[in-house]
Amino acid sequence: MSTASHLHSSAPYMRTKDKERQVVADHKARFARLCEEDNIHFQLHANDEPWSKELAAKESRFADLVIASAEVFYAEIDAREPNLFLHEALREAECPIMLLPEDFTAFEQLYFAYDGSRESLHAMKQFSYLFPQYSSLSSEVLYIKDEASANLPDPDLLKEYAGMHYDNIGFSKLHFRAGEFFADWIADKQKVLLVSGSFGRSSLSYMAKRSFAEKVIREHKHPIFIAHL
Repeated sequence: MSTASHLHSSAPYMRTKDKERQVVADHKARFARLCEEDNIHFQLHANDEPWSKELAAKESRFADLVIASAEVFYAEIDAREPNLFLHEALREAECPIMLLPEDFTAFEQLYFAYDGSRESLHAMKQFSYLFPQYSSLSSEVLYIKDEASANLPDPDLLKEYAGMHYDNIGFSKLHFRAGEFFADWIADKQKVLLVSGSFGRSSLSYMAKRSFAEKVIREHKHPIFIAHL
């Protein structure tokens, strides 16, 4: 049992919570202003529920796109590693997620990560459906595999589909291990956006995917669009 004089004050905690609420309110106001300026329909929710993967799944189920700052997610714990909230958001979201650097301005070229899987085509389709206004941008489909062959999976069907949606699109094969070298390769590019498939929902598939997607996100250099089935 303690006397009142020995109890820790809750004032610092309350000040932190008040500041957090104000930051959220400021961000909502800025988001609304920018949408109105560009004639974008939007809806803001007034809820103040604590983070949970169930909330992320439910809210995203009724959304077309989640926009998030990867840099802010990382800053919560360690600039070198994403925290649990980002992991859960990427795995549990039921709509595509766009992760943006804090100093993001615009992009002028699209890269589509392709491995022949339905997930990689699903990501391309979702981006095409949501952002048809970018169909004239310079675009490149990237197939990455450390082998001598220059072949891509299903090249004729891939080129036919991509060519229906993008006016200026190329197809490249990068001959290195994606998990080890892709993040460094794309880090040298300027004003690009990467479109990628599944981040992995189960712990096993997540560990298989993390070396590719996570290293790119961790650099905070480029926006990345992630969509999974």
